Amino acid sequence: MEDPEECVVVIRAELRLQALDFWLRNPDYLAGELLTKVEGGDLPKHYLRVVEHLLDSPEPDLHWYPMPRWHHGAYEAIDDAFSVLSAYELALVRRLGGLRKTARSQFFLTEAGRAAAAELASEPVLSWYTEQVKLVAVVAGDDNGSKLKKRQYQPPLFRGELVDRG
Repeated sequence: MEDPEECVVVIRAELRLQALDFWLRNPDYLAGELLTKVEGGDLPKHYLRVVEHLLDSPEPDLHWYPMPRWHHGAYEAIDDAFSVLSAYELALVRRLGGLRKTARSQFFLTEAGRAAAAELASEPVLSWYTEQVKLVAVVAGDDNGSKLKKRQYQPPLFRGELVDRG
């Protein structure tokens, strides 16, 4: 199956999208991943200021779809949230496989979606989300969904994060 012509970006697995979405909606876990990368030498130390900012700054109270936490990650059906993007033709979803079982889901951002994201970036309150997306991309890198999920569910003690024993 070819990618739709009107699409400019693709995420080729639902599990990866789930992990990215979790970090976007949970800045404390995003901060933990950044801290792990700094401690592991994968990111420069100036990211410690970013971690502090993530933990100290309130996020906008604009969540329509709260995501339940499960250990250090989450899984939720993405269809409700994604349907809003699809309704406005900002994004598309394509599922490969049969009626009974989906083999793979692919999520596409349209040119209209890219333009909407750029518009969000210029809004003072909503730009918080575009900045978070940049940090999520740093944390996720090119890892596939399975690797990201494994990282999210691994206890902090085993990832080298500082553990508060107080």
